[in-house]
Amino acid sequence: MAKIFCVANQKGGVGKTTTSVNLSAGLAKLEQRVLLVDLDPQGNATMGAGINKATLASSIYQVLLGESDVASAKVRSEAGRFDVLPANRELAGAEVEMVSLENRERRLKDALALVDKDYDFILIDCPPALSLLTLNGLCSAHGVIIPMQCEYYALEGLSDLVNTIKKVHANLNTDLRIIGLLRVMFDPRMTLSQQVSGQLEQHFGDKVFKTIIPRNVRLAEAPSYGIPGVVFDPSSKGAQAYIAFGAEMVERIKTM
Repeated sequence: MAKIFCVANQKGGVGKTTTSVNLSAGLAKLEQRVLLVDLDPQGNATMGAGINKATLASSIYQVLLGESDVASAKVRSEAGRFDVLPANRELAGAEVEMVSLENRERRLKDALALVDKDYDFILIDCPPALSLLTLNGLCSAHGVIIPMQCEYYALEGLSDLVNTIKKVHANLNTDLRIIGLLRVMFDPRMTLSQQVSGQLEQHFGDKVFKTIIPRNVRLAEAPSYGIPGVVFDPSSKGAQAYIAFGAEMVERIKTM
């Protein structure tokens, strides 16, 4: 059975998609079978994996509405060597259409249950809002990976996200827990970054991943080529950090 993790943060621009795509590729390099689920209508994870969202025959939109299944809708990322359940703008309308459906917050969970024997990891890239789409991701997952920058506003948003996860755990998904906090876009030259990093370690202890993802130009360039950063420039500091993070994830699930 696959371990299913949401990559979530209610704050935008914190590296959720970069983390989802590069962790998928990093795990694939470690011979893990990976499915990346793009749950964001912007479809950035789909494009970052090298898939043209404009030419999709079917996507996660059809899966959530019960018009297709994951096995039919998934696409292979040849560059990253993992499977993708892709998204495009159609997904923006899914929330309105799902309101009247039965078990609307568990549509994704039911769909993934049919393929979870085919994968070691299923990673869900959530949109930057607490929407019905994000709720579907949280109800499907065993845990949440929270990427965050080491700055003051990130700490403010973190408490809201932790409270949301607690509510979902209490009411909808008792398996759900925080797997860990991932420090991303980290600049060791900034005193504030070091201070916030220290506060995270103090308050969350071993919930903070040891791996730190540095601010890295090559990671930022990779999506424009439709290639995960760990494949685009494997020797870059950012790519090596995500491969190390993949190895840390493999070790962490052994203790779950």
